[in-house]
Amino acid sequence: MERFVVLSGCSGGGKSTLLAELGRRGHAVVEEPGRRIVAEETLATGRALPWIDMAAFARRAVEVARRDRVLARAMPRPGYVFFDRGLIDAAAALDHSCGQAACGAALRAVAARRYNRQVFLTPPWPQIYASDEARRHGLDEAIAEYERLLKAYGALGYEPVVLPRVPVGQRADFVLRHLVARTDGV
Repeated sequence: MERFVVLSGCSGGGKSTLLAELGRRGHAVVEEPGRRIVAEETLATGRALPWIDMAAFARRAVEVARRDRVLARAMPRPGYVFFDRGLIDAAAALDHSCGQAACGAALRAVAARRYNRQVFLTPPWPQIYASDEARRHGLDEAIAEYERLLKAYGALGYEPVVLPRVPVGQRADFVLRHLVARTDGV
């Protein structure tokens, strides 16, 4: 769906901050499935956490991202819906966690559920990267994830747009300009 726009890329690259800025500007937003899952699993002393059982976590992320799309379709307001990660991110994580034998199976399964052709990726940004209780992996792992996502989105026919390393307001302006330019046929 052209109105569903994904913010993807490197963990700790500023996606959630950008999503919050777009929300402040009046756009519909959907928070990252992974952070919601970590919060739920931590409260319930669950095991579907990336540092305990990555495959279970990724399967849950696929389910949550599917549900997010259904709920977003029902949103009454017109305009873009911005997703902090989405179904493709979750499927790429599931493929990665399952090893080479299953590589690509989850991505192929979700390929028909389209988002806007342009997907905005936050590049690795060591100066702002920080781990926390929900993000326990290091920058090297985040960079490897970024490379996998860049490849996955490209392989599925998306147009990855790497965001500049600029303050959040300028990043939001950049995203909105690119989307308007695309709809104007530029």
